[in-house]
Amino acid sequence: MSLRINDIAPDFTAQTTQGEVRFHDFIGDHWVVLFSHPKDFTPVCTTELGYLAKIEPEFTKRNTKLIGLSVDPVDNHHKWAADIEETQGHLPKYPLIGDHDLNVAKLYNMLPADISGTSEGRTAATNATVRSVFIVGPDKRIKLILTYPMTTGRNFDEIVRVLDSLQLTARHKVATPANWKQGEDVIIAGSVSDEDAKALFPAGWKAPKPYLRITKQPG
Repeated sequence: MSLRINDIAPDFTAQTTQGEVRFHDFIGDHWVVLFSHPKDFTPVCTTELGYLAKIEPEFTKRNTKLIGLSVDPVDNHHKWAADIEETQGHLPKYPLIGDHDLNVAKLYNMLPADISGTSEGRTAATNATVRSVFIVGPDKRIKLILTYPMTTGRNFDEIVRVLDSLQLTARHKVATPANWKQGEDVIIAGSVSDEDAKALFPAGWKAPKPYLRITKQPG
């Protein structure tokens, strides 16, 4: 099935490096970043998993959990984790889903639903589309979908930036401009009238155009 932003994230039960996980229970009242990999022991993904292990505290302080997925059995993940620690200097402490039966990859539209069989015999090239990032909110709805080619490492600092924007705009009636970072000015949402904006943003705003109302970041 096709997934879009604001769809309920499909629930699933799977084995991970930290035991069985039911996804919606795992989310609980947190935000979650689900990120996927086409195969264990692949070079670009090794760097990604290591970097995420390094910056996991940035997600934790934002009430956000990390959970990875790779189209291989959990036993392989444990061996790969040792390589990641050795080469990247950081051991992943977040769970890694073993998607040997391809169930989650197909559920999240990363592989065609009519693919049969398991990960056995499949290569990173045949799983190339399993290179996605999903941010899911506490309401279990998908807030972001990104898919990268195999040769391009993901920018997880950008994922942190997007998460800051998503959490801010979920609390306040604002949007964030291009290249926005935490603490910078924001844009008053178009759904807010000028009259309502006076109450919501008592410090006022600059409006180079009527539809472009710039104000200090709230909160």
